[in-house]
Amino acid sequence: MTRAHVTTIVVAYNSSSVLPDLLGSLGKASTGDVDLDVLVVDNDSRDREASRRIAEADGARFLALDRNVGYGGGVNAGAGTVAESDGYLLVCNADLRFEQGSIDELVRFAEAHPEVGALGPAILNEDGTVYPSARRSPTLREGIGHALLGGIAPRNPWSRRYREESVRTDRPRPAGWLSGACLLVRADLFHRLGGFDESYFMYFEDVDLGDRVRAAGHENMYVPAAKVTHLGAHSTSEVSSRMLAVHHDSAYRYLSRRYPAWWQAPIRWALRAGLWIRLRWITRRARPIAAGAGRTAHS
Repeated sequence: MTRAHVTTIVVAYNSSSVLPDLLGSLGKASTGDVDLDVLVVDNDSRDREASRRIAEADGARFLALDRNVGYGGGVNAGAGTVAESDGYLLVCNADLRFEQGSIDELVRFAEAHPEVGALGPAILNEDGTVYPSARRSPTLREGIGHALLGGIAPRNPWSRRYREESVRTDRPRPAGWLSGACLLVRADLFHRLGGFDESYFMYFEDVDLGDRVRAAGHENMYVPAAKVTHLGAHSTSEVSSRMLAVHHDSAYRYLSRRYPAWWQAPIRWALRAGLWIRLRWITRRARPIAAGAGRTAHS
């Protein structure tokens, strides 16, 4: 049997405090017929040299970028070092811990289902609860409902439908999109699609990729037998208001691109106004959220 090859691309941004835990967990995550290569892409961090030492001491390759190109841009830079025919790319945050056999589970499913283009594990919070990381591609109604009510009434029907909270999470199922916090994608497909859209500095680049994976005739598959734990946003103290603005800009970019015609301009105006109101409201009361690129999962 041919051994599958997986290149793990870790996008780091001031991540030296969490890299050891991530890199140390990869050994137990891949114990089967998988050849694992690890590449840490540093997005012009202040602690770049510390991250370099940690990565190289663990046997990982290290790619230092001369500017912060965003999460998708960091992944694309790493993917550019990988041949199109070279197995799989495993995209992940720096602040994750992989559980026993999790990479093996993803690869095993991918090898058995060639129609699947991208696969995501169950992402656990530190308290063991499951984060809803496999979601529907948002419709206009769901997007507006979730945007306006998600922060103040998280159990509203639009947010629940978008997050697919009523869907069983203990067995594989297709999804509209999978969180880019941890995502296995076929290398040839990723290259053929042109990678992540770098016009999204952070947030919604994974939603956009999920749409394009399905448009190319493949499925996005949630595989909860594979598990990773999100250790908490390591950059939460940094530039929170700026990243809130980035999140809302990305939401507008994604939703407005679904309504590009001139006669749909009123829809775009309504989206812009609604998101601006939501941003103003949240910035007055929200706690800091993760900054940099690095990324956290979507709200």
